[in-house]
Amino acid sequence: MELVALLSGGRGAIGAGAWILPRVAGRLFGVDAERNPQLPFVVRLFAVRDLALAAGLALSGRGGRRAWLQMGILSDGADALAALLAARAGMLSTPATMAVSASALGGVGLGAAALQSTAR
Repeated sequence: MELVALLSGGRGAIGAGAWILPRVAGRLFGVDAERNPQLPFVVRLFAVRDLALAAGLALSGRGGRRAWLQMGILSDGADALAALLAARAGMLSTPATMAVSASALGGVGLGAAALQSTAR
């Protein structure tokens, strides 16, 4: 249960922070907001997804929690793949790719561990 609270709280904090300060969030992931004027819009799309995943995880019962964990794992896995594809296309620097991939794969790992703990 502690992993679920960690995931929900982490997603909520990241989502709220990114929604409120999208340029800062972009810089943390190595994306230049000055060169990408659409960045705040796209970051806020990501932010609301994380807020929804956090709320779903926090508010769901035991049966629904598994589904929310699975959706989070899928979303984080897709984020890691998107980072690799963007790097391959020359859209992300190596440090930005590492930051986004590490964050996303960390979410996959925590989600998988939380999913295992809910199976018991």
